[in-house]
Amino acid sequence: MSNQNNPSFTVGSKSFTAVAINTASKAGEWIQSKLGDFNSLHTKYSSQDLVTEIDKGAEKMIRNLIQTHFPHHSILGEEGVEPGPAASSKALEAIKDAEYLWIVDPLDGTTNFVHGFPFFSVSIALAYKGEVIVGVVYNPMSNELFVAEKGKGAYVKGKPMNVSKEAKLIDSLIATGLPADRNGALPVNLQGLNALCPKVRNIRVAGSAALHLAYVAAGRLSGFWEIGLNAWDIAAGALLVEESGGKVTDTEGNPYTLSVRNIAASNGHIHKEFLSELDAASAVAIQV
Repeated sequence: MSNQNNPSFTVGSKSFTAVAINTASKAGEWIQSKLGDFNSLHTKYSSQDLVTEIDKGAEKMIRNLIQTHFPHHSILGEEGVEPGPAASSKALEAIKDAEYLWIVDPLDGTTNFVHGFPFFSVSIALAYKGEVIVGVVYNPMSNELFVAEKGKGAYVKGKPMNVSKEAKLIDSLIATGLPADRNGALPVNLQGLNALCPKVRNIRVAGSAALHLAYVAAGRLSGFWEIGLNAWDIAAGALLVEESGGKVTDTEGNPYTLSVRNIAASNGHIHKEFLSELDAASAVAIQV
């Protein structure tokens, strides 16, 4: 199936995927060029100020590049939304029914960036009538570009990706995150972490949900879960996993949609056992 025969992937002769790849690459290169600024911080600059400047600068660059090609498309980006789950949900609700919606995280892994830990990414997804059809995650430090088109597979550095083959949780390498929401999402995630540790080969907490999902797609991780994420953390990575043969649901096993905040992704083989252990630990949602 070529792009030309599928109207969801092109407008005229412009490929959505090509624009997403080009945009993520340019934003990633710019972010990488700013990494050295942390070695010469002026006293008037806190690291948080600099990260905010880089986040906003990268998102502005991404918005400008997308709108140059597709001026009538909608864009949902992290920097345009107030912090907190309520604001995130409201922002998504207001725009999710747009025909074409780009969902952008300009710098996923800001804490890693601040510390010079080379595990952060640019995440760009495109949804058509609420369904993600293009997903790109780019790690500028490793120069790895993960890309997927709905129904056409997923690739890293141009090579097809496939999820891992582990059939049992005990043989699996799983990843999660430590959410910034210390009163809501963090305790629930820690419950899951505590429960899963003895049931898996090992667990990784590397600090970028988008890259964790890309690693599940590439077969480097058997699964990933996290409580309390946002659409821009997940959208591109979820498509990468699905197009690599994996499974993506919420932590209760419901199908993935843009509204999902509690995500579970795996190679598919371990998914049922994975969710069962999280459920047994009461670690599938924020306790209200």
